[in-house]
Amino acid sequence: MKKLFITALAIGFVTFAKAQEKSILPSFGIKGGLNFANIIETDNSNFQTEYNTGFNAGVFVNVPIIGGLSFQPELLFSQKGYKSSRTGILGDGTFKQITNWIEVPILAKISTTSGFNIVLGPQISFLTKTTNKYEGTFSSAQQTKYEDDADKFKKSILGGVVGVGFDLTPRLSLNGRYALDFQKNNENGTTETPEYKNQVWQAGLAVKF
Repeated sequence: MKKLFITALAIGFVTFAKAQEKSILPSFGIKGGLNFANIIETDNSNFQTEYNTGFNAGVFVNVPIIGGLSFQPELLFSQKGYKSSRTGILGDGTFKQITNWIEVPILAKISTTSGFNIVLGPQISFLTKTTNKYEGTFSSAQQTKYEDDADKFKKSILGGVVGVGFDLTPRLSLNGRYALDFQKNNENGTTETPEYKNQVWQAGLAVKF
């Protein structure tokens, strides 16, 4: 994972250098918006979940390459997770898991003259915090099990991003994306926490300087 991250940064620096050689100036900006996150279960199809709302925020640099094609690496804070209603001998209620990530999307951006654009590419996600919330009659034993499962989550995961955007003005744009982890949260699911992959729909605004 570290080698992939270093390789992505190297590609970014080379692209930036090439752009400078051609006197193409990069643009910088900030972005933020809402996340609508859920999971894709890989070992327990009976584990029913609902979308959990969070937010994303960060910075980006856009480096023109040729025509409407540009290179856009980003650095984002992003919240993921899910909600689940549980019924069992250990307790009933709603369980919500919120995971905080630092993400580095490495994107290609294709822009049209009409203001529309498409972005796609890989991203590397680094887990910083997991918060479990309980509503109902969950026992302390079940809560401890959820906490133990979260301690075993992978701390870095490779995923992918695809999205569309529209330039409202030369500096302000509206964007929507779908991001999916290519790797599972862990390799050993339990009855409380199955093996799963994160997925998130994002909608927000970006401002260029």
